Amino acid sequence: MRLRSSLFGVCGLLLQLFGMAVFMRGFFPAPANSFGAAKARASAAPAEPAGGLASNRTGLPSPLFGRVVIMLVDALREDFVFGPKGKQFMPHTQQLVERGSSHSFIAKAWAPTVTMPRIKAMMTGKIPGFIDIIMNLNSPTLLEDNLIWQAKAAGKRTVFYGDDTWIRMFPDQFIEHDGTTSFFVSDYTEVDENVTRHLDKVLERNDWDLLILHYLGLDHIGHLAGPNSHLIGPKLSEMDNIIQKVHTGLVFKDGEAPLPNLLILCGDHGMSDTGSHGGSSSHEVNTPLVFISPAFRKKKSFESEHVEQTDLTSTLALGFGLPIPRNNLGHLIPSVFEERSLREQLRYLHLNGYQLSLLIQESVPAFEKDAGYKLFQIAQKSHGSWIKLYMEGNTSETLANLGKKVLRQYLDAVKFMSSSLSKIVAQYDLYSMIVGTIIVVEVIFLLVVCTPEALGSTAEFEVPVFSPFYSLLFYLLCLMFAAVHVVVCTSTSTSCYFCSLSWLLVATVIVLISALQCMLFSTLWKCFANGKPQQKSCAVDCSSWSELNLVLLLGSIGHTVSLASSSFIEEEHQTWFFLVNTLLLVFFQDTCRKYFAVSDPKGKATKWNSEDIDCNEQQTTIHGLFETSDLDPKDDKSKSYARSDRNFEKWLVLSSPWVILVFCRLLRSLNQTGIKYAQKPDIGHWLTSSNHRIELSTLTAISLLLIFVLVQKKCSFVSKAALALGLVGIYCYRAAVGNVVFPWKLDKQYVSKYVLAAGVLSKHVLFTYLYLAYFSRELKTF
Repeated sequence: MRLRSSLFGVCGLLLQLFGMAVFMRGFFPAPANSFGAAKARASAAPAEPAGGLASNRTGLPSPLFGRVVIMLVDALREDFVFGPKGKQFMPHTQQLVERGSSHSFIAKAWAPTVTMPRIKAMMTGKIPGFIDIIMNLNSPTLLEDNLIWQAKAAGKRTVFYGDDTWIRMFPDQFIEHDGTTSFFVSDYTEVDENVTRHLDKVLERNDWDLLILHYLGLDHIGHLAGPNSHLIGPKLSEMDNIIQKVHTGLVFKDGEAPLPNLLILCGDHGMSDTGSHGGSSSHEVNTPLVFISPAFRKKKSFESEHVEQTDLTSTLALGFGLPIPRNNLGHLIPSVFEERSLREQLRYLHLNGYQLSLLIQESVPAFEKDAGYKLFQIAQKSHGSWIKLYMEGNTSETLANLGKKVLRQYLDAVKFMSSSLSKIVAQYDLYSMIVGTIIVVEVIFLLVVCTPEALGSTAEFEVPVFSPFYSLLFYLLCLMFAAVHVVVCTSTSTSCYFCSLSWLLVATVIVLISALQCMLFSTLWKCFANGKPQQKSCAVDCSSWSELNLVLLLGSIGHTVSLASSSFIEEEHQTWFFLVNTLLLVFFQDTCRKYFAVSDPKGKATKWNSEDIDCNEQQTTIHGLFETSDLDPKDDKSKSYARSDRNFEKWLVLSSPWVILVFCRLLRSLNQTGIKYAQKPDIGHWLTSSNHRIELSTLTAISLLLIFVLVQKKCSFVSKAALALGLVGIYCYRAAVGNVVFPWKLDKQYVSKYVLAAGVLSKHVLFTYLYLAYFSRELKTF
């Protein structure tokens, strides 16, 4: 079975896309089974375990707080509040954290540390994966059970000011809102003032129960200048003043409300050392979480605990008198409820454990064996025994000891269940990743091996599927891969995507992998046995639409589409690197088709039409490339020189793409940029360091000298003098500002007064002269 090279290339591309899809299915963590868009209901809350007695607590407990203000500062790192910068720029917050009625925590945010998944995590209690970013592109509305929906269902009135991501995720959920866009990263002033301008009026009103403030200015400063910028301090001071204003307003209203108010200071994610976010470094995932309320005892010293960011969901839900969202993976923060009675604390933990146990049953096939689930069942029975003793009026020490024991059991149970569910979210399907890798690697090797045969547009490739020898190997490979599949699916304790598929689909993939193996073995055998590629008469496609044009078109479209994402904009240079490398390789392939077209080995005349003749005139055979050593002695010397020049030019064209690729790699190492690799050392940092100023000076002098040598050839004497003066002035200017050094020692005062002025003047003379020369040349042309 023979295929044209173009069709074979398309099939290889499709197979590679299929292999990449299989790999990505295993690489992206599969979310835990959830209840989808189903919502938790207050009426569905489990009754309090009563040990066979009738308990009077069957619904949700009463709320702990009257009104809640969530102040979310985008990209707020934990050391901005608890570290030296917090002590320097946020004095009021430091006083509340160290001596006020508050609880401080360091909340860990799971990757990806970007705003939309973090908001989803805090409001649903679910850990979003990287795939959630893709799944939410076309459906920004959050359909899963969340705190905002529960608050509205319970009659709570929510007001929002800040990042308009909330408005897109929770449409029609706020009684009042004013969104600010995060697109203008250079704006770090008005984007926060548009939030703060509402505070004076909204804090005086009594028509809201939940107020959410999302400030973007700190995140924008991080993207612009990094966490060590001089702009960070004033922005933290501004946030501290806002915290003081909100806290003062809530304290003033506490006397009018039956329940104490609550202020929550938090960050959606942190900020890396370069000012970006999205990864999993410690500065990106560690965020502050501060609960401030008169319901808490005043602290004597600073204390902070490590919690998960998803723990906010269940804690805030029960503290606000709401059902816990059904897909929540977090557990209660016990210190927030430590002022309540033991019975109330057990009730809160029982509700949290019951919600997590339902999710365990949906997500884990053998949930009865889960350590957290078994411990919860034990704690629930012990809780019933404690309630029975409590309702019977037992006040002995046995009741207190049993209550403390049940409390510890509940805490361990919810932590174990939360950890089990979180591991399911972060679990990779290695089997699918291996299958996808095998398919991609086989196709790549097959394309590389078949390049000599498929180089020409008219070349064909023989698919050895029907060969008797390889048919036997094909069946042996199918049996081997089928046995491996059975062993993997019966021995593993985790859920694999391929193991859940039907045998028909699995058999199709096994046949595909075996066929690719046979094709690869056959091609390698032909290469080693024959040693000669398939010979064709003409390898150049003279059509007007070439692969080079296709790469340019698709590359331009792909780069334009990538600019719609802020993450791709930050790493735009990676797109350019990929496109340049691809373009050079396509250019090399096109050059090989022109210069390495194999002629007819028998030397027979071939009939050509007019188009083929035009095509053949642009080509040179391999024999022609090596004719320089077997020249006819009757040829004229000029013809031999011309032929050698043509051969040299052809080899120069063939080597040019590879030389350019080498220099492109050096340019990539010259200055690391973007987000992922900006902090890594590069040649630019090495040259600009104070220890290597002599090397930089030498390189600068050589570069300026090369510029003069290359440019002065076609210049007049006056132009040469102006060019030399300008280049010397450039070096003097750089030496005066301290970038390079002089070959001789000069007084610093002399340098600062005269050399700097001379350098600037010489640069202006050079640029003025070049401008006038260019302008005069344009006038002559006109």
